Amino acid sequence: MNLRNLHTFVIVADAGGFARAAGHLSLTQSAASRQIMALESELGIALFDRVGRSLRITSEGKDLLQRGRQLLEDATSLTERARALRDGSVGTLHVGAPTQVIENLLAPFVKGYQHRYPGINVRLLEAAAHQLQSHLDRGEVQLGIMPSGHDPFDGRLLYPIYVMAALSRSHRLARNAALEISQLAEERLLLLGRQFGLRSWFESACDAAHVRPRTLMESAAPHTLIALAREDYGIAVVPSDVEPQQEVRLIPLVHRGAPVGRWSVVSWNSHRYLPPYAEQFVDELAASVKPSYPGSSFTRHAPPLPQPRQPKY
Repeated sequence: MNLRNLHTFVIVADAGGFARAAGHLSLTQSAASRQIMALESELGIALFDRVGRSLRITSEGKDLLQRGRQLLEDATSLTERARALRDGSVGTLHVGAPTQVIENLLAPFVKGYQHRYPGINVRLLEAAAHQLQSHLDRGEVQLGIMPSGHDPFDGRLLYPIYVMAALSRSHRLARNAALEISQLAEERLLLLGRQFGLRSWFESACDAAHVRPRTLMESAAPHTLIALAREDYGIAVVPSDVEPQQEVRLIPLVHRGAPVGRWSVVSWNSHRYLPPYAEQFVDELAASVKPSYPGSSFTRHAPPLPQPRQPKY
């Protein structure tokens, strides 16, 4: 089977047509169409119904799509394994992480890593934790840095992420070493959107404390909330691994003295081949956070965040 034709079939099926697939294929629409027709001839079935200028995948095409995708992934893994077995010094590593992790952990680490291993091309993908699960499932990234709790994946614990309150230095609660969730009951709160895992951690803690948050504003940008907190517009609830650019007080939130948060984990899909340079990346990344990790300067006096069960690896 011609894998190039199979690759074109998968890209066109995912895109829903030749025009939309053009950005992913170095082919003209007519060349892509010829490759699809050649694959249909080889397989002896129609993969698409062509109605005018529209294209609709057939039931037979749907049945073969996932199998075709898996075959292409297996071929890629085979190629990568052969390269790794040959010298282990050249390859491309795809790493996914949320915005603040790229900004405060990966940006300084990757610079040194690329200098030490110039043959390894590290490509970063910005994505929220729930999106990283899908990216790992589909093999679009080899490593994903996300909060603990995503059990299907293997991984290595990195550092604790605390739920923090960002307050102006003039706020009446700004002198506290820690803030009980119950102390926020009457406060105006600035919260991250529900696409952030931290939002659910915080709301679960509020439920346990029988507190109904008074949400003044939601945002997808932690630094926006911190800027508003600096001006005493409200109290921002943000993760500890966001480095504030403004002068604010960051105070860990607790429920009955216990901190609220999760551990950060670098994860991978054990059903896919993980090349040696990816394993090396994990080892060095884990070692780099031991002396200092994002947010450690704000949480050094916080109650210890219990470690989850170490993921398999």
